[in-house]
Amino acid sequence: MFRVGLTSNTTLRTLKRMICEFYGHPATDRANAAQLASHAVDCVLSCQTRVGVIDDVHFIDPRRTDGLNVSNHLKWLASELPVTFIYVGVGLAERRLLAEGLAGDTAVLAQTARRWTRLQVPPFEVVSDAGRGHWHSLLKATERQLVLARQRPGMVVGLADYLFERTSGHIGSFITLITRGCYKAIRGGEETLTAGLLDQVRIDEASEQARRQLAAAFAQGRLTTAPSASRPAAKAAAS
Repeated sequence: MFRVGLTSNTTLRTLKRMICEFYGHPATDRANAAQLASHAVDCVLSCQTRVGVIDDVHFIDPRRTDGLNVSNHLKWLASELPVTFIYVGVGLAERRLLAEGLAGDTAVLAQTARRWTRLQVPPFEVVSDAGRGHWHSLLKATERQLVLARQRPGMVVGLADYLFERTSGHIGSFITLITRGCYKAIRGGEETLTAGLLDQVRIDEASEQARRQLAAAFAQGRLTTAPSASRPAAKAAAS
Protein backbone atom coordinates (compact mmCIF):
# COMPACT_ATOMS: atom_id res chain seq x y z
CA MET A 1 0.00 0.00 0.00
CA PHE A 2 1.11 3.56 -0.63
CA ARG A 3 -0.37 6.72 0.80
CA VAL A 4 0.05 10.37 -0.18
CA GLY A 5 -1.68 13.42 1.24
CA LEU A 6 -2.60 16.31 -1.05
CA THR A 7 -2.21 19.96 -0.10
CA SER A 8 -3.90 23.15 -1.26
CA ASN A 9 -1.09 23.77 -3.77
CA THR A 10 -0.54 20.23 -5.05
CA THR A 11 0.42 20.22 -8.71
CA LEU A 12 0.78 17.38 -11.19
CA ARG A 13 4.53 17.31 -10.60
CA THR A 14 4.26 17.31 -6.79
CA LEU A 15 1.74 14.45 -6.90
CA LYS A 16 4.17 12.30 -8.88
CA ARG A 17 6.99 13.39 -6.60
CA MET A 18 5.09 12.43 -3.44
CA ILE A 19 4.45 8.93 -4.76
CA CYS A 20 8.16 8.52 -5.58
CA GLU A 21 9.15 9.88 -2.16
CA PHE A 22 6.86 7.37 -0.45
CA TYR A 23 8.84 4.56 -2.05
CA GLY A 24 12.18 6.31 -1.52
CA HIS A 25 13.10 6.34 -5.20
CA PRO A 26 16.71 7.63 -5.49
CA ALA A 27 16.02 9.73 -8.61
CA THR A 28 13.17 11.72 -7.08
CA ASP A 29 15.16 14.95 -6.63
CA ARG A 30 16.63 15.10 -10.14
CA ALA A 31 13.88 13.67 -12.36
CA ASN A 32 11.67 15.79 -14.60
CA ALA A 33 7.87 15.50 -14.63
CA ALA A 34 7.77 12.76 -17.27
CA GLN A 35 10.46 10.75 -15.51
CA LEU A 36 8.68 11.12 -12.16
CA ALA A 37 5.53 9.64 -13.69
CA SER A 38 7.52 6.71 -15.05
CA HIS A 39 9.32 6.17 -11.73
CA ALA A 40 6.03 6.30 -9.79
CA VAL A 41 4.45 3.64 -11.97
CA ASP A 42 7.60 1.51 -11.78
CA CYS A 43 7.62 1.72 -7.97
CA VAL A 44 3.99 0.70 -7.67
CA LEU A 45 4.41 -2.24 -10.04
CA SER A 46 7.79 -3.40 -8.72
CA CYS A 47 6.54 -3.45 -5.13
CA GLN A 48 3.36 -5.25 -6.18
CA THR A 49 1.28 -2.59 -4.50
CA ARG A 50 -2.39 -3.42 -4.31
CA VAL A 51 -3.88 -0.37 -2.55
CA GLY A 52 -3.22 3.34 -3.06
CA VAL A 53 -4.60 5.92 -0.59
CA ILE A 54 -4.92 9.50 -1.80
CA ASP A 55 -5.78 11.62 1.24
CA ASP A 56 -7.28 15.12 1.45
CA VAL A 57 -8.61 15.08 -2.11
CA HIS A 58 -10.96 17.93 -1.12
CA PHE A 59 -7.99 20.21 -1.75
CA ILE A 60 -8.35 19.56 -5.50
CA ASP A 61 -10.10 22.46 -7.22
CA PRO A 62 -11.09 21.25 -10.71
CA ARG A 63 -11.86 24.83 -11.73
CA ARG A 64 -8.14 25.61 -11.60
CA THR A 65 -5.66 24.30 -14.15
CA ASP A 66 -3.48 22.62 -11.52
CA GLY A 67 -6.49 21.01 -9.90
CA LEU A 68 -7.84 19.74 -13.21
CA ASN A 69 -4.44 18.29 -14.13
CA VAL A 70 -4.20 16.46 -10.79
CA SER A 71 -7.75 15.13 -11.17
CA ASN A 72 -7.00 13.87 -14.68
CA HIS A 73 -3.75 12.25 -13.52
CA LEU A 74 -5.58 10.37 -10.78
CA LYS A 75 -7.89 8.96 -13.44
CA TRP A 76 -4.89 7.97 -15.54
CA LEU A 77 -3.24 6.21 -12.60
CA ALA A 78 -6.43 4.31 -11.85
CA SER A 79 -6.59 3.17 -15.47
CA GLU A 80 -2.93 2.20 -15.77
CA LEU A 81 -2.22 0.53 -12.43
CA PRO A 82 -3.61 -2.76 -11.04
CA VAL A 83 -4.34 -0.98 -7.79
CA THR A 84 -7.47 -0.31 -5.76
CA PHE A 85 -7.49 3.42 -5.06
CA ILE A 86 -9.07 4.88 -1.94
CA TYR A 87 -9.69 8.63 -2.11
CA VAL A 88 -10.32 10.33 1.22
CA GLY A 89 -11.83 13.79 1.60
CA VAL A 90 -14.49 15.96 3.20
CA GLY A 91 -17.63 17.16 1.43
CA LEU A 92 -16.56 15.90 -2.00
CA ALA A 93 -20.06 16.03 -3.52
CA GLU A 94 -20.71 19.48 -2.04
CA ARG A 95 -17.43 20.76 -3.47
CA ARG A 96 -18.50 19.37 -6.88
CA LEU A 97 -15.29 17.36 -7.15
CA LEU A 98 -17.23 14.34 -8.39
CA ALA A 99 -18.71 16.56 -11.11
CA GLU A 100 -15.22 17.89 -11.89
CA GLY A 101 -16.47 21.45 -11.44
CA LEU A 102 -18.94 21.09 -14.32
CA ALA A 103 -22.52 22.25 -14.04
CA GLY A 104 -25.75 22.10 -16.01
CA ASP A 105 -25.77 20.06 -19.21
CA THR A 106 -21.98 19.65 -19.15
CA ALA A 107 -22.06 17.81 -15.78
CA VAL A 108 -22.88 14.56 -17.60
CA LEU A 109 -19.41 14.72 -19.19
CA ALA A 110 -17.69 14.29 -15.82
CA GLN A 111 -15.94 10.93 -15.53
CA THR A 112 -15.11 11.00 -11.82
CA ALA A 113 -18.69 10.41 -10.66
CA ARG A 114 -18.81 7.30 -12.89
CA ARG A 115 -15.45 6.00 -11.66
CA TRP A 116 -15.75 6.52 -7.89
CA THR A 117 -18.03 4.76 -5.43
CA ARG A 118 -18.77 7.20 -2.62
CA LEU A 119 -18.80 5.71 0.88
CA GLN A 120 -19.75 8.00 3.72
CA VAL A 121 -18.07 7.69 7.12
CA PRO A 122 -20.45 9.21 9.68
CA PRO A 123 -19.42 9.76 13.31
CA PHE A 124 -20.18 7.07 15.88
CA GLU A 125 -23.57 7.27 17.59
CA VAL A 126 -24.95 5.83 20.82
CA VAL A 127 -28.70 6.19 20.29
CA SER A 128 -29.05 2.62 19.03
CA ASP A 129 -27.72 -0.71 20.25
CA ALA A 130 -25.89 -1.17 16.95
CA GLY A 131 -24.20 2.19 17.38
CA ARG A 132 -23.27 1.47 20.99
CA GLY A 133 -21.84 -1.87 19.90
CA HIS A 134 -19.67 -0.18 17.28
CA TRP A 135 -18.45 2.34 19.87
CA HIS A 136 -17.44 -0.41 22.29
CA SER A 137 -15.70 -2.30 19.49
CA LEU A 138 -13.62 0.80 18.76
CA LEU A 139 -12.69 1.17 22.43
CA LYS A 140 -11.70 -2.49 22.76
CA ALA A 141 -9.58 -2.33 19.61
CA THR A 142 -7.91 0.86 20.84
CA GLU A 143 -7.20 -0.63 24.24
CA ARG A 144 -5.43 -3.60 22.65
CA GLN A 145 -3.08 -1.24 20.82
CA LEU A 146 -2.01 0.88 23.80
CA VAL A 147 1.28 0.29 25.59
CA LEU A 148 1.33 1.83 29.08
CA ALA A 149 3.15 0.45 32.12
CA ARG A 150 0.02 0.56 34.33
CA GLN A 151 -2.44 -0.46 31.66
CA ARG A 152 -5.27 -2.69 32.89
CA PRO A 153 -8.14 -4.56 31.26
CA GLY A 154 -11.11 -2.26 30.75
CA MET A 155 -9.01 0.89 31.08
CA VAL A 156 -10.47 2.42 27.91
CA VAL A 157 -13.80 0.57 27.76
CA GLY A 158 -14.57 1.73 31.29
CA LEU A 159 -14.45 5.33 30.02
CA ALA A 160 -17.02 4.71 27.26
CA ASP A 161 -19.47 7.46 28.29
CA TYR A 162 -16.70 9.91 29.10
CA LEU A 163 -14.87 9.38 25.81
CA PHE A 164 -18.04 9.87 23.77
CA GLU A 165 -18.82 13.00 25.76
CA ARG A 166 -15.35 14.36 24.99
CA THR A 167 -15.25 13.49 21.27
CA SER A 168 -18.88 13.51 20.08
CA GLY A 169 -18.12 10.17 18.43
CA HIS A 170 -15.75 11.63 15.83
CA ILE A 171 -12.85 9.29 15.14
CA GLY A 172 -10.32 12.09 14.56
CA SER A 173 -11.14 13.73 17.89
CA PHE A 174 -11.06 10.36 19.64
CA ILE A 175 -7.62 9.43 18.30
CA THR A 176 -6.28 12.87 19.19
CA LEU A 177 -7.57 12.62 22.76
CA ILE A 178 -6.16 9.11 23.27
CA THR A 179 -2.80 10.02 21.70
CA ARG A 180 -2.35 13.18 23.74
CA GLY A 181 -3.59 11.40 26.85
CA CYS A 182 -1.02 8.62 26.46
CA TYR A 183 1.74 11.17 25.88
CA LYS A 184 0.73 12.99 29.06
CA ALA A 185 0.46 9.73 31.03
CA ILE A 186 3.97 8.71 29.99
CA ARG A 187 5.55 12.11 30.56
CA GLY A 188 3.88 12.49 33.97
CA GLY A 189 4.59 8.95 35.12
CA GLU A 190 0.94 7.90 35.59
CA GLU A 191 1.23 5.32 32.80
CA THR A 192 -2.55 4.84 32.71
CA LEU A 193 -5.56 6.65 31.27
CA THR A 194 -8.18 8.08 33.62
CA ALA A 195 -10.92 10.67 33.26
CA GLY A 196 -8.96 12.96 35.57
CA LEU A 197 -5.87 12.78 33.39
CA LEU A 198 -7.82 13.21 30.15
CA ASP A 199 -9.60 16.23 31.62
CA GLN A 200 -6.23 17.98 31.43
CA VAL A 201 -6.06 17.40 27.66
CA ARG A 202 -7.70 19.84 25.26
CA ILE A 203 -8.63 18.73 21.76
CA ASP A 204 -10.44 20.34 18.82
CA GLU A 205 -12.77 23.25 19.54
CA ALA A 206 -15.84 21.56 18.03
CA SER A 207 -15.58 18.71 20.54
CA GLU A 208 -14.92 21.06 23.43
CA GLN A 209 -17.99 23.14 22.54
CA ALA A 210 -20.24 20.08 22.29
CA ARG A 211 -18.99 18.54 25.53
CA ARG A 212 -21.27 20.41 27.97
CA GLN A 213 -24.47 19.42 26.17
CA LEU A 214 -23.39 15.79 25.90
CA ALA A 215 -22.32 15.71 29.55
CA ALA A 216 -25.81 16.90 30.57
CA ALA A 217 -27.45 14.24 28.39
CA PHE A 218 -25.36 11.48 30.00
CA ALA A 219 -25.96 12.85 33.52
CA GLN A 220 -29.73 12.93 32.97
CA GLY A 221 -29.78 9.43 31.51
CA ARG A 222 -30.88 10.60 28.07
CA LEU A 223 -27.73 9.09 26.58
CA THR A 224 -25.71 6.02 27.46
CA THR A 225 -23.08 3.92 25.73
CA ALA A 226 -24.16 0.77 27.57
CA PRO A 227 -25.94 -1.80 25.37
CA SER A 228 -29.55 -2.47 26.40
CA ALA A 229 -28.80 -6.05 27.51
CA SER A 230 -26.22 -4.87 30.03
CA ARG A 231 -28.38 -2.27 31.79
CA PRO A 232 -29.90 -3.08 35.22
CA ALA A 233 -33.46 -2.32 34.06
CA ALA A 234 -33.12 -4.61 31.07
CA LYS A 235 -31.79 -7.43 33.25
CA ALA A 236 -34.61 -7.01 35.75
CA ALA A 237 -37.23 -7.11 33.00
CA ALA A 238 -35.63 -10.21 31.52
CA SER A 239 -35.77 -12.01 34.87
